[in-house]
Amino acid sequence: MTDARDRLYLQMLVVRCQTGDRAALEELVGRCQPRLRVFLHKLLGRPGPVDDLSQEVWADVVRDLARLSDPAAFLPWFYRIARNRAYRLFRGRREPADSIDSVEPDLAAAEEPEFSAEDARAVHAALDQLGSEHREALVLRFMEEMTYEQIAAVAGCQVGTIRSRIHNAKRQLRTILERQKV
Repeated sequence: MTDARDRLYLQMLVVRCQTGDRAALEELVGRCQPRLRVFLHKLLGRPGPVDDLSQEVWADVVRDLARLSDPAAFLPWFYRIARNRAYRLFRGRREPADSIDSVEPDLAAAEEPEFSAEDARAVHAALDQLGSEHREALVLRFMEEMTYEQIAAVAGCQVGTIRSRIHNAKRQLRTILERQKV
């Protein structure tokens, strides 16, 4: 939601939902469900439990939405719920974080004039190879266009940590993409 008008409309939908408006809830789900599915898929690294998990997220949202005091904070709050649900799913079997030592130094990348559908597929495939914290940070920053502060609220950590995750994730992503070209 990049446009100020869209953000304001989303806030209005949240307020309407808080008053019990079922049509507003249906519209809110319709607007946010595709983005939630992408987020959960990228966070989990596999499509399997995404549908069940998204239903659990929406159940939590419906149950707790009345307690959300700032409608402008809906998206970070919403993604925090989704993140918590996803992490509960694989708590105890979380993948180990990649060591910074495993990342090769940046190579001078040649700029390509156009970004094709094949390029987008390659980026998504490379994104799936990152650790979950790095995937989460990149998806929220570049696909959901959240600020560093909003991402920190979702992840439950400091803004500096998010900046570091995004920096390292971009570097790892670039390395993966360069290896694919060879």
